[in-house]
Amino acid sequence: MFTLNQLESFVAVAETLHYGRAAQRLSISQPPLSRRIQLLERELGVELFDRTGRAIRLTTAGQAFLADARRILGMSEQAALTVRRVPAGEIGTVAMGFTASAAHSVLDAFVAAARTRLPGVDLVLRERVSGAQLEELNSGELDLGLVRPPVRGAGLAHQPLYREPLLAAIPAGHPLAAPGRKPQVRDLDGEPFVMYSPAEARYFHEVLVGVFRSTGIAPQYVQHLSQVHTILALVRAGLGLALVPRAAEALGVDGVVLRPVDGIDGEPVELVLAWRETDDNPAVHAVRDLVMEVAGRDYPPHRPLPDPRR
Repeated sequence: MFTLNQLESFVAVAETLHYGRAAQRLSISQPPLSRRIQLLERELGVELFDRTGRAIRLTTAGQAFLADARRILGMSEQAALTVRRVPAGEIGTVAMGFTASAAHSVLDAFVAAARTRLPGVDLVLRERVSGAQLEELNSGELDLGLVRPPVRGAGLAHQPLYREPLLAAIPAGHPLAAPGRKPQVRDLDGEPFVMYSPAEARYFHEVLVGVFRSTGIAPQYVQHLSQVHTILALVRAGLGLALVPRAAEALGVDGVVLRPVDGIDGEPVELVLAWRETDDNPAVHAVRDLVMEVAGRDYPPHRPLPDPRR
């Protein structure tokens, strides 16, 4: 079988039609170059060059073989570039899970950055609740997960990305939605309230229960739902009030006013990036680092937390 050196030599002679200039291009002497061409012709069983005249010319077989030789050399160069990009994390496939609310916070900015910074990485995105993501991280079905804490599972590492406050979601015709009105936490006491499901949206359910206990109020739950956009739809319908993460502002639901609430302190909603500690895929490492960078750079109002690994 012919070698890449033989193909490279053939292409150099075919393009220059001169053994001396071809040898100079390849930084070799003319005798080894001639020997490579002879071995290539012997391997193929055809003459590639017409040597009957003073000038060198490609034979019909040589003209046909030139396109294939160039293509093979190009493929070999591309293969070398590809394999060198793998250890750098510039190429590969990464399966990444995310919660629905994360799609309106860090995920959109990260995907835009990944298209520019990691164009060779095939990013497979899967919407999952946090519990399902943790299970799939443990089983290897996911490489990374944007989840709500806590992160449980042997061999799982995690990095808090940011915290954000809760906002009151109020129907546009409600008195609390009046211009200039700033809701107080006591205004929620006894109000009809669209609440998160304790099963499908356990994290948000527990966060809100903690807020209500600490402030001593008791809204009247009228529905239990799992998705923020569905909760906002019922608020718009006038079914009740709700508390949603600030990322919900990106949804821009008409007929719903989002307002900060006096008396709810801090930023109780947290998003965490989780992965397997033993994962040695360079592409996973590159995606993980970019997620952390985007969360810190594009969301300055959400205070990124210190990296516990440092």
